[in-house]
Amino acid sequence: MMDKNMYKRMTIFLSIAVIFLLISNFSALRKLDLADEKKELIPVKIEELNSSLTEPERSKETIGTIVLIIDDFGYRNDLISDGFLKLEVPITCAIIPGHSQSRIFAEKAVAAGQEVIIHMPMESSVVTAGEEEYKIKIGMTSEEIEWRINEVLKEIPEAVGMNNHQGSRATTDGKIMSVVASVLKKRDKYFLDSRTASNTVGEESMRSIGVPTARRHVFLDNNPSIEEISSQLDELVAFAKKRGIGIGIGHAKPNTLKVLQAKIPELLKAGFKFEFGSYAVN
Repeated sequence: MMDKNMYKRMTIFLSIAVIFLLISNFSALRKLDLADEKKELIPVKIEELNSSLTEPERSKETIGTIVLIIDDFGYRNDLISDGFLKLEVPITCAIIPGHSQSRIFAEKAVAAGQEVIIHMPMESSVVTAGEEEYKIKIGMTSEEIEWRINEVLKEIPEAVGMNNHQGSRATTDGKIMSVVASVLKKRDKYFLDSRTASNTVGEESMRSIGVPTARRHVFLDNNPSIEEISSQLDELVAFAKKRGIGIGIGHAKPNTLKVLQAKIPELLKAGFKFEFGSYAVN
């Protein structure tokens, strides 16, 4: 029979052996766990991430530049206005001051990487309502015009330039437009003449004082039908192809958005590029 001392030694030996086996198995399992963790933590390459994003197909050769100025932001802040910010090409957002969404939309547009300008109310040759506290009118003093423009720029400090909202009367007045030009010159802003009147002196006044300027070539949506907007966009495309650059003005409206959403991918593929209004002025 086994004596008590021998039994005790055997018990100790077996206990140590069991502990050793447990430790060995734990270490092997832990190595497997760490290997799995390393597999999970392998970083995804930037190229792999980029390849998973859907980018519009673009031609390597540029055959013309299109500048889209979209007027009348400020009235709305909804799926339509957001849709313009998601067109995946540069657009210039012309925001009317003084409306409930003007300030909010200016911030959203800049956050989306788009350009903001002031859509400055100016006196029309026909009776129009709205924005009276902002509108630049015939007969105003230089001080009043300067004060109004500066107040608007305080409201929308993101603005890098201005175009006229209406203004078929004000933009034909040399005195008025010279004052506007002097204020924009001081504030280092550009002016894009919407050309709501054929005898406008807006562009001429800006150039005489050294304000970077350009003119609208095509209105996209005077007629709000899908067919007419498409036709006007075709006219802008033809102008850009012939002259190298075309500036089109549209408005923040559903049908204008629908046409641009449908046509822009085709234009990119064909070799047109899109730029901000600031690209076009000189």
